[in-house]
Amino acid sequence: MSELLYHGADWDFVTLQRIHDTCEEVAKSELGLDVYPNQIEVITAEQMLDAYASVGMPLFYKHWSFGKHFAFHEASYRKGLMGLAYEIVINSSPCISYLMEENTATMQTLVIAHAAFGHNHFFKNNYLFKQWTDADGILDYLEFAKSYVAQCEERHGRLAVEHTLDAAHALMSHGIDRYPGKKKLDLREEERRAGQRRAHEEAVFNDLWRTVPSGPAKSKTVLTAERRRRLLGLPQENLLYFLEKTAPRLQPWQRELLRIVRHVAQYFYPQSQTKVMNEGTATYVHYRIMSRLHESGRISDGNFLEFLQSHTNVVFQPEFDDPRFSGFNPYALGFAMMQDIERMVVNPDDEDREWFPEIAGSGDAMGVLRDVWANYRDESFIGQFLSPRLIRQLRLFHLHDDPAERAGILVDAIHNERGYRRIRRELSRQYDVGYIDANIEVVDVDLAGDCRLMLRHTVVKGSQLNETDTKRVLQHLADLWSYDVSLQEIDVHDKVLKEYMLHPRPLAAAA
Repeated sequence: MSELLYHGADWDFVTLQRIHDTCEEVAKSELGLDVYPNQIEVITAEQMLDAYASVGMPLFYKHWSFGKHFAFHEASYRKGLMGLAYEIVINSSPCISYLMEENTATMQTLVIAHAAFGHNHFFKNNYLFKQWTDADGILDYLEFAKSYVAQCEERHGRLAVEHTLDAAHALMSHGIDRYPGKKKLDLREEERRAGQRRAHEEAVFNDLWRTVPSGPAKSKTVLTAERRRRLLGLPQENLLYFLEKTAPRLQPWQRELLRIVRHVAQYFYPQSQTKVMNEGTATYVHYRIMSRLHESGRISDGNFLEFLQSHTNVVFQPEFDDPRFSGFNPYALGFAMMQDIERMVVNPDDEDREWFPEIAGSGDAMGVLRDVWANYRDESFIGQFLSPRLIRQLRLFHLHDDPAERAGILVDAIHNERGYRRIRRELSRQYDVGYIDANIEVVDVDLAGDCRLMLRHTVVKGSQLNETDTKRVLQHLADLWSYDVSLQEIDVHDKVLKEYMLHPRPLAAAA
């Protein structure tokens, strides 16, 4: 029998190093994982709450919303209304894993296996993270951002900076490039060029705005619609990018703040598309590593039972009629699909061979899983690999509720071939950002008139915007633009369903 990694619940840093090295051996030699160098940080419960408040990012700039979130989470935690995550992991190189000091030795082993190897491998190898994130430069860029915001507060006042950041945060989810093709973001280069990038932008900016009427007499030199839209880069879905480049009254420091918020939003973009896969990968990896440690005598039966209790809680999925049901647990769905893929590769049945001929019985489970982890996101992963067996096991079904077509709520898909495909298609669509995120674009600017910024929201499946939230976000947009902002909601036939118009507030009122 091999020597135990630890005894009981206690641990020290020498023990953590031994745990890490043993997990690394299993991860690399048996699972074939490819990871960034690991950096393990042990923090207190209060520091974990602080990490919650700043969306899990170290070295983040200060903003009042982080303090609000901290106060809420701390009060809930102290009252026993919520627990804390065992870990937070940062997509960077080195990959930083934060462990709570209150964790037992078994939980520290679980966290290291889950975060330092499961999430770490996914961050390094998935194609979305390769396209959109810069793991080598993110920590340096966050340090630059924190320093830059502090300098702006000293020079321009805390309220002015807060007003700009408030507006930028409100538009954060619409400050993202959603399609590949642009040059990969180099955050270290962005930091270096922060004070040097304005010459070309100002030339375009001046060429565009020199035609804007400055008084009652309208200028006759008006750009054609085609040239105007070309100079503005319209239509444009990245609202923060558009404001950074073309908002007429923003100061250079305000444009840089928008750029910082935009880069942070882009950093999180792959994570929003891979929640099921990312957590499923990490959960599958920690289960494999912990099971191997138990089989090889490195952790005791009691410690393994402690792990299984925690693991079971993590992958718990309430039934649809359970009061606790709030959708699919990404840990549960992701882990179940990873295990199901392993089963199909190693021990398939005739149904698997019919539905998944390329992987059924191929024999190399980890090879197939590593390929899946590298080349899919949630929407395509579920649409490709959710099997009929797992649909039956999870007792999935699809309800249809469209008063325009028929009255009442009806079961629209049952457990037959057509039903399986319908369920898989509808579930995968719930993770498709092109389907669930609002499609809002800047379509024009009235340069010949009142400089109004015109936006359009294309409504999908009748899902219109929430009126209260829309007005609040458009108000922030108008404040940054400094002129009126209008938004039209249109259906697929270009019929206008609703219109909004917001006016910019004076700075004092906005702040």
